[in-house]
Amino acid sequence: MEAWIQHLLSLLALPEYGLSTVFVVSFISATLLPLGSEPVVFGLVKLTPGLFWPAILTATAGNTLGGALDWWLGYGAHKVADKYKPDSHHGRAVRWLETLGPKACLLSWLPVVGDPLCAVAGWLKFSFWPCVFYMAIGKFLRYFVMTGSLIWAFPGGLNF
Repeated sequence: MEAWIQHLLSLLALPEYGLSTVFVVSFISATLLPLGSEPVVFGLVKLTPGLFWPAILTATAGNTLGGALDWWLGYGAHKVADKYKPDSHHGRAVRWLETLGPKACLLSWLPVVGDPLCAVAGWLKFSFWPCVFYMAIGKFLRYFVMTGSLIWAFPGGLNF
């Protein structure tokens, strides 16, 4: 068992803590804490271009799991939210989200509203796995487009 854990950690640490750091930062940034993971992904890919796809997939996995945590937090907060008297804007937003259903989680990549959207999906008791599926698609596309665009825009790297 210990050898398996060591092997797993050595795979995640290519090159030296790179992918594991991308995973942790991506996970944390998907929660409601203000942290951006794109610079970490871009930095790793600039340092080790061969890790483009592993970095994108690792960031997607970490960010999706963080979104799933947000979903569960929203689901658990449902009882508290029932005591809240919604205003008209709140009611329109909820109706719009209910119309979209789990597909609304495609928008989980958006800054500011994306992470709370995952919590609202849980609060509205949308089906968990379809929400996670749509979160993963949106988050993958964000990392792919953002990292690819940054590599294209800064082919020689950033000079400070």
